[in-house]
Amino acid sequence: MRLQTASMRYRQIGIAAATCICLMVFAVVVQHPLALVVGGLLPLIIIFTLRAPLPLVLAFTIFSFFRIHEVFTVLFPLHIPQLLALGALASLIWGIWCHTVTVYWSRELKAFSLFFFVVTIGLFFATNRPEAWAAWSGTYVKIAVMTVALAWLVSSINAFRYATHTFVWSGIVVGTVALYNKVNAIGLVEGSRVTIGRDIGSMLGDPNDLALVMLFPASFALASMLSKQNSKIIRLIAAIGFAIAFAAIIATQSRGGLLGITAVMGVFAWRRIQNKSLLVAFSSIALLMLFALAGVDERASGGADEAGIDESAMGRIYAWGAAWQMALSHPLTGVGLKNFISNYWTYSAHWDGTNHAVHSTWFGVLAETGFLGLIVFIGMTVVTVRSAVQSVTQLSNAKGPALVMAQAVEAGLVGFLICGTFLTMGFTWPFYILLALTSAVSQYVRRASFSASQTEK
Repeated sequence: MRLQTASMRYRQIGIAAATCICLMVFAVVVQHPLALVVGGLLPLIIIFTLRAPLPLVLAFTIFSFFRIHEVFTVLFPLHIPQLLALGALASLIWGIWCHTVTVYWSRELKAFSLFFFVVTIGLFFATNRPEAWAAWSGTYVKIAVMTVALAWLVSSINAFRYATHTFVWSGIVVGTVALYNKVNAIGLVEGSRVTIGRDIGSMLGDPNDLALVMLFPASFALASMLSKQNSKIIRLIAAIGFAIAFAAIIATQSRGGLLGITAVMGVFAWRRIQNKSLLVAFSSIALLMLFALAGVDERASGGADEAGIDESAMGRIYAWGAAWQMALSHPLTGVGLKNFISNYWTYSAHWDGTNHAVHSTWFGVLAETGFLGLIVFIGMTVVTVRSAVQSVTQLSNAKGPALVMAQAVEAGLVGFLICGTFLTMGFTWPFYILLALTSAVSQYVRRASFSASQTEK
Protein backbone atom coordinates (compact mmCIF):
# COMPACT_ATOMS: atom_id res chain seq x y z
CA MET A 1 0.00 0.00 0.00
CA ARG A 2 2.80 2.39 0.90
CA LEU A 3 4.60 1.55 -2.35
CA GLN A 4 1.44 2.33 -4.38
CA THR A 5 0.99 5.63 -2.51
CA ALA A 6 4.61 6.61 -3.11
CA SER A 7 4.30 5.64 -6.77
CA MET A 8 1.21 7.82 -7.21
CA ARG A 9 2.96 10.72 -5.46
CA TYR A 10 5.95 10.46 -7.81
CA ARG A 11 3.60 10.44 -10.81
CA GLN A 12 1.81 13.54 -9.54
CA ILE A 13 5.15 15.28 -9.01
CA GLY A 14 6.14 14.29 -12.54
CA ILE A 15 2.93 15.75 -13.98
CA ALA A 16 3.39 18.99 -12.03
CA ALA A 17 7.02 19.33 -13.12
CA ALA A 18 6.16 18.63 -16.76
CA THR A 19 3.37 21.18 -16.60
CA CYS A 20 5.66 23.87 -15.18
CA ILE A 21 8.29 23.23 -17.82
CA CYS A 22 5.68 23.39 -20.59
CA LEU A 23 4.33 26.67 -19.19
CA MET A 24 7.79 28.26 -19.09
CA VAL A 25 8.65 27.14 -22.60
CA PHE A 26 5.28 28.31 -23.88
CA ALA A 27 5.64 31.75 -22.26
CA VAL A 28 9.14 32.25 -23.65
CA VAL A 29 8.57 30.97 -27.17
CA VAL A 30 5.09 32.33 -27.84
CA GLN A 31 4.98 36.09 -27.42
CA HIS A 32 1.27 36.73 -27.96
CA PRO A 33 -1.51 38.27 -25.84
CA LEU A 34 -3.41 34.95 -25.90
CA ALA A 35 -0.36 33.08 -24.64
CA LEU A 36 -1.33 33.64 -20.99
CA VAL A 37 -4.86 32.35 -21.63
CA VAL A 38 -3.68 29.24 -23.43
CA GLY A 39 -0.90 28.79 -20.88
CA GLY A 40 -3.44 28.95 -18.07
CA LEU A 41 -5.50 26.22 -19.72
CA LEU A 42 -2.45 24.09 -20.50
CA PRO A 43 -2.43 22.21 -17.15
CA LEU A 44 -6.08 21.23 -17.65
CA ILE A 45 -5.31 20.13 -21.20
CA ILE A 46 -2.41 17.99 -20.00
CA ILE A 47 -4.47 16.42 -17.22
CA PHE A 48 -7.33 15.64 -19.61
CA THR A 49 -4.89 14.19 -22.14
CA LEU A 50 -3.35 11.85 -19.59
CA ARG A 51 -6.60 10.80 -17.96
CA ALA A 52 -8.90 10.40 -20.97
CA PRO A 53 -7.32 8.22 -23.66
CA LEU A 54 -10.59 6.84 -25.09
CA PRO A 55 -12.15 10.20 -26.09
CA LEU A 56 -8.88 11.27 -27.71
CA VAL A 57 -8.44 8.03 -29.63
CA LEU A 58 -12.07 8.08 -30.77
CA ALA A 59 -11.79 11.75 -31.75
CA PHE A 60 -8.67 11.06 -33.82
CA THR A 61 -10.39 8.08 -35.47
CA ILE A 62 -13.46 10.17 -36.30
CA PHE A 63 -11.44 13.03 -37.80
CA SER A 64 -9.22 10.65 -39.77
CA PHE A 65 -11.98 8.37 -41.08
CA PHE A 66 -14.92 10.78 -41.47
CA ARG A 67 -12.57 13.62 -42.52
CA ILE A 68 -14.46 16.14 -40.36
CA HIS A 69 -11.82 18.81 -40.96
CA GLU A 70 -12.44 18.45 -44.71
CA VAL A 71 -16.20 18.39 -44.35
CA PHE A 72 -15.97 21.71 -42.49
CA THR A 73 -13.03 23.41 -44.18
CA VAL A 74 -12.84 26.12 -41.51
CA LEU A 75 -11.22 23.46 -39.30
CA PHE A 76 -8.63 22.48 -41.89
CA PRO A 77 -5.89 25.02 -40.93
CA LEU A 78 -6.05 23.97 -37.27
CA HIS A 79 -4.35 20.61 -37.93
CA ILE A 80 -6.73 18.92 -35.51
CA PRO A 81 -5.93 15.30 -36.56
CA GLN A 82 -2.23 15.87 -35.86
CA LEU A 83 -2.93 17.38 -32.44
CA LEU A 84 -5.33 14.57 -31.57
CA ALA A 85 -2.77 12.00 -32.70
CA LEU A 86 -0.14 13.41 -30.35
CA GLY A 87 -2.59 13.62 -27.46
CA ALA A 88 -3.97 10.13 -28.04
CA LEU A 89 -0.51 8.59 -28.24
CA ALA A 90 0.67 10.38 -25.08
CA SER A 91 -2.48 9.37 -23.22
CA LEU A 92 -2.18 5.75 -24.34
CA ILE A 93 1.47 5.49 -23.29
CA TRP A 94 0.66 7.09 -19.93
CA GLY A 95 -2.24 4.68 -19.40
CA ILE A 96 -0.05 1.68 -20.15
CA TRP A 97 2.65 2.94 -17.78
CA CYS A 98 0.11 3.57 -15.00
CA HIS A 99 -1.61 0.21 -15.66
CA THR A 100 -4.96 1.90 -16.28
CA VAL A 101 -5.04 0.45 -19.81
CA THR A 102 -5.32 -3.32 -20.06
CA VAL A 103 -2.88 -4.63 -22.65
CA TYR A 104 -3.71 -7.93 -24.37
CA TRP A 105 -2.99 -9.61 -27.68
CA SER A 106 -5.98 -11.36 -29.24
CA ARG A 107 -6.20 -13.55 -32.34
CA GLU A 108 -7.42 -10.58 -34.36
CA LEU A 109 -4.53 -8.39 -33.28
CA LYS A 110 -2.02 -11.18 -33.94
CA ALA A 111 -3.38 -11.61 -37.47
CA PHE A 112 -3.24 -7.87 -38.02
CA SER A 113 0.34 -7.71 -36.71
CA LEU A 114 1.37 -10.36 -39.25
CA PHE A 115 -0.23 -8.46 -42.12
CA PHE A 116 1.30 -5.19 -40.93
CA PHE A 117 4.70 -6.92 -40.93
CA VAL A 118 4.17 -8.14 -44.51
CA VAL A 119 3.17 -4.64 -45.66
CA THR A 120 6.17 -3.09 -43.91
CA ILE A 121 8.64 -5.55 -45.44
CA GLY A 122 7.14 -4.78 -48.83
CA LEU A 123 8.26 -1.16 -48.49
CA PHE A 124 11.86 -2.19 -49.17
CA PHE A 125 10.88 -3.91 -52.42
CA ALA A 126 8.35 -1.34 -53.67
CA THR A 127 8.72 -0.12 -57.23
CA ASN A 128 8.31 3.43 -55.93
CA ARG A 129 9.78 3.45 -52.43
CA PRO A 130 9.20 7.15 -51.62
CA GLU A 131 5.52 6.81 -52.46
CA ALA A 132 5.18 3.59 -50.48
CA TRP A 133 6.98 5.09 -47.50
CA ALA A 134 4.80 8.23 -47.62
CA ALA A 135 1.63 6.11 -47.57
CA TRP A 136 2.96 3.92 -44.75
CA SER A 137 4.21 6.73 -42.51
CA GLY A 138 1.43 9.16 -43.37
CA THR A 139 -1.60 6.89 -42.98
CA TYR A 140 -1.06 3.16 -42.48
CA VAL A 141 1.11 3.32 -39.38
CA LYS A 142 -1.48 5.63 -37.78
CA ILE A 143 -4.18 3.10 -38.62
CA ALA A 144 -2.04 0.39 -37.02
CA VAL A 145 -1.50 2.31 -33.77
CA MET A 146 -5.15 3.33 -33.47
CA THR A 147 -6.33 -0.20 -34.26
CA VAL A 148 -4.45 -1.51 -31.24
CA ALA A 149 -5.50 1.50 -29.14
CA LEU A 150 -9.20 1.02 -29.93
CA ALA A 151 -8.99 -2.68 -29.17
CA TRP A 152 -7.47 -1.96 -25.76
CA LEU A 153 -9.58 1.05 -24.79
CA VAL A 154 -13.09 0.06 -25.91
CA SER A 155 -13.26 -2.47 -23.11
CA SER A 156 -16.38 -1.75 -21.06
CA ILE A 157 -20.13 -1.25 -21.36
CA ASN A 158 -19.72 2.53 -21.12
CA ALA A 159 -17.02 2.45 -23.79
CA PHE A 160 -19.28 0.44 -26.12
CA ARG A 161 -22.11 2.93 -25.59
CA TYR A 162 -19.85 5.95 -26.06
CA ALA A 163 -18.27 4.59 -29.25
CA THR A 164 -21.63 3.64 -30.77
CA HIS A 165 -23.11 7.09 -30.15
CA THR A 166 -19.97 8.73 -31.54
CA PHE A 167 -20.15 6.78 -34.81
CA VAL A 168 -23.89 7.44 -35.21
CA TRP A 169 -23.54 11.20 -34.67
CA SER A 170 -20.55 11.37 -37.00
CA GLY A 171 -22.62 9.69 -39.68
CA ILE A 172 -25.42 12.20 -39.12
CA VAL A 173 -23.04 15.14 -39.52
CA VAL A 174 -21.32 13.88 -42.68
CA GLY A 175 -24.51 12.53 -44.21
CA THR A 176 -26.32 15.82 -43.68
CA VAL A 177 -23.56 17.71 -45.50
CA ALA A 178 -23.68 15.16 -48.33
CA LEU A 179 -27.45 15.61 -48.74
CA TYR A 180 -27.04 19.40 -48.60
CA ASN A 181 -24.49 19.17 -51.43
CA LYS A 182 -26.87 16.97 -53.40
CA VAL A 183 -29.79 19.38 -53.04
CA ASN A 184 -27.65 22.38 -53.95
CA ALA A 185 -25.68 20.59 -56.71
CA ILE A 186 -22.33 21.19 -54.98
CA GLY A 187 -19.38 19.07 -56.12
CA LEU A 188 -21.48 16.61 -58.12
CA VAL A 189 -19.60 14.06 -60.25
CA GLU A 190 -21.03 13.12 -63.64
CA GLY A 191 -23.82 15.61 -62.95
CA SER A 192 -25.64 13.47 -60.38
CA ARG A 193 -23.26 11.71 -57.93
CA VAL A 194 -22.76 13.52 -54.63
CA THR A 195 -19.35 14.21 -53.07
CA ILE A 196 -17.86 16.29 -50.25
CA GLY A 197 -14.74 18.43 -50.47
CA ARG A 198 -13.91 17.50 -54.05
CA ASP A 199 -12.54 20.99 -54.70
CA ILE A 200 -9.89 20.55 -51.96
CA GLY A 201 -8.94 17.00 -52.94
CA SER A 202 -10.70 15.31 -50.01
CA MET A 203 -11.02 11.54 -49.91
CA LEU A 204 -14.79 12.14 -49.71
CA GLY A 205 -14.51 13.80 -53.11
CA ASP A 206 -14.89 10.31 -54.61
CA PRO A 207 -18.54 9.14 -54.45
CA ASN A 208 -17.46 5.53 -53.93
CA ASP A 209 -15.33 6.48 -50.93
CA LEU A 210 -18.14 8.63 -49.54
CA ALA A 211 -20.53 5.68 -49.82
CA LEU A 212 -18.00 3.53 -48.00
CA VAL A 213 -17.71 6.06 -45.18
CA MET A 214 -21.50 6.31 -44.78
CA LEU A 215 -21.85 2.52 -44.75
CA PHE A 216 -19.92 2.37 -41.46
CA PRO A 217 -22.26 4.48 -39.27
CA ALA A 218 -25.29 2.91 -40.96
CA SER A 219 -24.59 -0.45 -39.28
CA PHE A 220 -24.19 1.17 -35.86
CA ALA A 221 -27.32 3.27 -36.29
CA LEU A 222 -29.38 0.25 -37.35
CA ALA A 223 -28.13 -1.86 -34.42
CA SER A 224 -28.88 0.93 -31.97
CA MET A 225 -32.30 1.55 -33.50
CA LEU A 226 -33.33 -2.11 -33.21
CA SER A 227 -32.15 -2.46 -29.60
CA LYS A 228 -35.25 -2.43 -27.38
CA GLN A 229 -33.08 -1.72 -24.35
CA ASN A 230 -32.25 1.76 -25.64
CA SER A 231 -34.44 4.68 -24.69
CA LYS A 232 -36.95 6.08 -27.20
CA ILE A 233 -34.81 9.16 -27.73
CA ILE A 234 -31.68 7.13 -28.53
CA ARG A 235 -33.64 4.89 -30.89
CA LEU A 236 -35.14 7.91 -32.60
CA ILE A 237 -31.73 9.50 -33.07
CA ALA A 238 -30.41 6.18 -34.41
CA ALA A 239 -33.35 5.94 -36.83
CA ILE A 240 -32.61 9.46 -38.09
CA GLY A 241 -28.94 8.56 -38.40
CA PHE A 242 -29.70 5.45 -40.43
CA ALA A 243 -32.12 7.32 -42.68
CA ILE A 244 -29.52 10.01 -43.38
CA ALA A 245 -26.74 7.47 -44.05
CA PHE A 246 -29.08 5.46 -46.27
CA ALA A 247 -30.09 8.56 -48.27
CA ALA A 248 -26.47 9.69 -48.59
CA ILE A 249 -25.41 6.29 -49.98
CA ILE A 250 -28.23 6.43 -52.52
CA ALA A 251 -27.12 9.94 -53.49
CA THR A 252 -23.62 8.67 -54.32
CA GLN A 253 -25.11 6.22 -56.87
CA SER A 254 -22.30 3.83 -55.90
CA ARG A 255 -23.12 0.27 -56.86
CA GLY A 256 -20.68 -1.04 -54.28
CA GLY A 257 -22.29 1.15 -51.65
CA LEU A 258 -25.78 -0.08 -52.56
CA LEU A 259 -24.63 -3.68 -52.33
CA GLY A 260 -23.05 -2.89 -48.97
CA ILE A 261 -26.13 -1.27 -47.40
CA THR A 262 -28.27 -4.14 -48.67
CA ALA A 263 -25.87 -6.59 -47.01
CA VAL A 264 -25.94 -4.64 -43.73
CA MET A 265 -29.75 -4.68 -43.63
CA GLY A 266 -29.72 -8.33 -44.68
CA VAL A 267 -27.61 -9.35 -41.68
CA PHE A 268 -30.14 -7.89 -39.23
CA ALA A 269 -33.02 -9.43 -41.18
CA TRP A 270 -31.27 -12.83 -41.28
CA ARG A 271 -31.27 -13.05 -37.49
CA ARG A 272 -34.92 -11.98 -37.24
CA ILE A 273 -36.72 -13.67 -40.16
CA GLN A 274 -37.19 -17.43 -39.93
CA ASN A 275 -38.00 -18.09 -43.60
CA LYS A 276 -34.60 -17.68 -45.26
CA SER A 277 -35.86 -18.33 -48.81
CA LEU A 278 -38.34 -15.49 -48.46
CA LEU A 279 -35.57 -13.28 -47.09
CA VAL A 280 -33.28 -13.98 -50.08
CA ALA A 281 -36.09 -13.24 -52.53
CA PHE A 282 -37.05 -10.06 -50.70
CA SER A 283 -33.40 -8.93 -50.58
CA SER A 284 -33.00 -9.37 -54.33
CA ILE A 285 -36.12 -7.31 -55.00
CA ALA A 286 -34.99 -4.68 -52.48
CA LEU A 287 -31.60 -4.40 -54.20
CA LEU A 288 -33.22 -3.83 -57.60
CA MET A 289 -35.47 -1.20 -56.06
CA LEU A 290 -32.44 0.53 -54.51
CA PHE A 291 -30.68 0.64 -57.87
CA ALA A 292 -33.78 2.16 -59.42
CA LEU A 293 -34.22 4.63 -56.52
CA ALA A 294 -30.58 5.69 -56.73
CA GLY A 295 -30.91 6.30 -60.46
CA VAL A 296 -27.87 4.18 -61.33
CA ASP A 297 -29.23 3.76 -64.87
CA GLU A 298 -28.97 7.53 -65.30
CA ARG A 299 -25.27 7.69 -64.42
CA ALA A 300 -22.93 9.06 -67.06
CA SER A 301 -20.72 5.99 -66.50
CA GLY A 302 -22.25 2.60 -65.87
CA GLY A 303 -25.73 3.78 -66.82
CA ALA A 304 -28.37 2.23 -69.03
CA ASP A 305 -27.17 4.16 -72.08
CA GLU A 306 -24.05 2.01 -72.30
CA ALA A 307 -24.66 -1.21 -74.18
CA GLY A 308 -23.17 -4.53 -73.11
CA ILE A 309 -20.57 -4.32 -70.35
CA ASP A 310 -20.54 -0.64 -69.42
CA GLU A 311 -17.46 1.54 -69.28
CA SER A 312 -17.32 1.48 -65.47
CA ALA A 313 -17.41 -2.33 -65.34
CA MET A 314 -14.81 -2.64 -68.10
CA GLY A 315 -12.56 -0.23 -66.21
CA ARG A 316 -12.70 -2.53 -63.19
CA ILE A 317 -11.95 -5.59 -65.33
CA TYR A 318 -8.91 -3.89 -66.85
CA ALA A 319 -7.75 -2.79 -63.39
CA TRP A 320 -8.16 -6.28 -61.94
CA GLY A 321 -6.19 -7.71 -64.85
CA ALA A 322 -3.42 -5.21 -64.18
CA ALA A 323 -3.43 -6.20 -60.50
CA TRP A 324 -3.06 -9.87 -61.44
CA GLN A 325 -0.10 -9.08 -63.70
CA MET A 326 1.55 -7.05 -60.92
CA ALA A 327 1.21 -9.99 -58.55
CA LEU A 328 2.69 -12.37 -61.12
CA SER A 329 5.68 -10.05 -61.53
CA HIS A 330 6.12 -9.56 -57.75
CA PRO A 331 4.54 -12.66 -56.15
CA LEU A 332 5.99 -12.30 -52.64
CA THR A 333 5.90 -8.57 -51.96
CA GLY A 334 3.75 -7.01 -54.67
CA VAL A 335 4.55 -3.64 -56.19
CA GLY A 336 4.39 -1.90 -52.81
CA LEU A 337 1.92 0.08 -50.75
CA LYS A 338 0.05 2.76 -52.75
CA ASN A 339 1.97 1.75 -55.88
CA PHE A 340 -0.89 0.33 -57.94
CA ILE A 341 -1.81 3.53 -59.76
CA SER A 342 1.78 4.40 -60.66
CA ASN A 343 2.26 0.90 -62.12
CA TYR A 344 -1.06 0.72 -63.93
CA TRP A 345 0.22 1.80 -67.33
CA THR A 346 2.95 -0.86 -67.24
CA TYR A 347 0.71 -3.84 -66.47
CA SER A 348 -2.68 -2.96 -67.91
CA ALA A 349 -3.87 -4.62 -71.11
CA HIS A 350 -5.80 -1.48 -71.99
CA TRP A 351 -4.27 1.99 -71.82
CA ASP A 352 -6.51 5.01 -72.33
CA GLY A 353 -3.94 7.59 -71.29
CA THR A 354 -5.00 7.65 -67.61
CA ASN A 355 -3.94 5.60 -64.59
CA HIS A 356 -6.92 4.08 -62.78
CA ALA A 357 -7.63 2.85 -59.24
CA VAL A 358 -8.11 -0.88 -58.69
CA HIS A 359 -11.67 -0.61 -57.27
CA SER A 360 -11.37 -3.89 -55.36
CA THR A 361 -10.03 -4.62 -51.92
CA TRP A 362 -8.87 -8.10 -52.80
CA PHE A 363 -7.13 -7.21 -56.07
CA GLY A 364 -5.66 -4.09 -54.44
CA VAL A 365 -4.07 -6.14 -51.68
CA LEU A 366 -2.93 -8.72 -54.22
CA ALA A 367 -1.21 -6.10 -56.40
CA GLU A 368 0.48 -4.18 -53.58
CA THR A 369 1.47 -7.04 -51.25
CA GLY A 370 1.62 -10.05 -53.58
CA PHE A 371 0.13 -13.51 -53.12
CA LEU A 372 1.65 -13.81 -49.64
CA GLY A 373 0.01 -10.58 -48.52
CA LEU A 374 -3.36 -11.59 -49.98
CA ILE A 375 -3.25 -14.94 -48.15
CA VAL A 376 -2.45 -13.22 -44.85
CA PHE A 377 -5.13 -10.56 -45.46
CA ILE A 378 -7.79 -13.19 -46.21
CA GLY A 379 -6.71 -15.11 -43.09
CA MET A 380 -7.01 -11.93 -41.02
CA THR A 381 -10.47 -11.30 -42.46
CA VAL A 382 -11.64 -14.85 -41.73
CA VAL A 383 -10.38 -14.68 -38.13
CA THR A 384 -12.14 -11.34 -37.60
CA VAL A 385 -15.46 -12.40 -39.13
CA ARG A 386 -15.54 -15.68 -37.20
CA SER A 387 -14.81 -13.89 -33.96
CA ALA A 388 -17.55 -11.32 -34.64
CA VAL A 389 -20.15 -14.01 -35.38
CA GLN A 390 -19.15 -15.95 -32.25
CA SER A 391 -19.47 -12.82 -30.11
CA VAL A 392 -23.00 -12.11 -31.37
CA THR A 393 -23.98 -15.73 -30.70
CA GLN A 394 -22.53 -15.67 -27.19
CA LEU A 395 -24.20 -12.34 -26.43
CA SER A 396 -27.56 -13.34 -27.94
CA ASN A 397 -29.14 -13.58 -24.48
CA ALA A 398 -27.46 -10.42 -23.26
CA LYS A 399 -28.87 -6.93 -23.50
CA GLY A 400 -27.48 -3.46 -23.84
CA PRO A 401 -24.47 -1.77 -25.45
CA ALA A 402 -22.32 -4.92 -25.74
CA LEU A 403 -24.88 -6.67 -27.95
CA VAL A 404 -25.46 -3.47 -29.97
CA MET A 405 -21.73 -3.17 -30.61
CA ALA A 406 -21.39 -6.85 -31.52
CA GLN A 407 -24.31 -6.72 -33.98
CA ALA A 408 -23.08 -3.50 -35.56
CA VAL A 409 -19.60 -4.91 -36.06
CA GLU A 410 -20.94 -8.16 -37.52
CA ALA A 411 -23.13 -6.28 -40.00
CA GLY A 412 -20.29 -3.90 -40.85
CA LEU A 413 -17.97 -6.79 -41.62
CA VAL A 414 -20.51 -8.44 -43.92
CA GLY A 415 -20.94 -5.10 -45.67
CA PHE A 416 -17.17 -4.96 -46.05
CA LEU A 417 -17.05 -8.45 -47.58
CA ILE A 418 -19.71 -7.53 -50.14
CA CYS A 419 -18.82 -4.00 -51.17
CA GLY A 420 -15.09 -4.62 -50.70
CA THR A 421 -15.16 -6.52 -53.98
CA PHE A 422 -15.97 -3.27 -55.79
CA LEU A 423 -14.41 -0.62 -53.52
CA THR A 424 -10.78 -0.16 -52.47
CA MET A 425 -10.76 -0.85 -48.71
CA GLY A 426 -7.57 -2.81 -48.09
CA PHE A 427 -5.51 -0.01 -46.55
CA THR A 428 -8.18 2.41 -45.34
CA TRP A 429 -9.82 2.86 -41.94
CA PRO A 430 -13.14 0.92 -42.01
CA PHE A 431 -11.96 -2.68 -41.83
CA TYR A 432 -9.31 -1.98 -39.22
CA ILE A 433 -11.77 -0.13 -36.97
CA LEU A 434 -14.10 -3.11 -37.26
CA LEU A 435 -11.21 -5.46 -36.48
CA ALA A 436 -10.33 -3.46 -33.36
CA LEU A 437 -13.93 -3.40 -32.15
CA THR A 438 -14.29 -7.12 -32.88
CA SER A 439 -11.25 -7.76 -30.72
CA ALA A 440 -12.66 -5.52 -27.97
CA VAL A 441 -16.05 -7.27 -27.92
CA SER A 442 -14.43 -10.70 -28.04
CA GLN A 443 -12.19 -9.78 -25.11
CA TYR A 444 -15.22 -8.52 -23.18
CA VAL A 445 -17.04 -11.81 -23.82
CA ARG A 446 -14.04 -13.81 -22.63
CA ARG A 447 -13.78 -11.74 -19.44
CA ALA A 448 -17.50 -12.11 -18.81
CA SER A 449 -17.33 -15.88 -19.37
CA PHE A 450 -14.34 -16.17 -17.06
CA SER A 451 -16.08 -14.16 -14.33
CA ALA A 452 -19.19 -16.32 -14.66
CA SER A 453 -17.18 -19.52 -14.39
CA GLN A 454 -15.35 -18.22 -11.33
CA THR A 455 -18.68 -17.29 -9.72
CA GLU A 456 -20.08 -20.78 -10.34
CA LYS A 457 -17.03 -22.30 -8.68
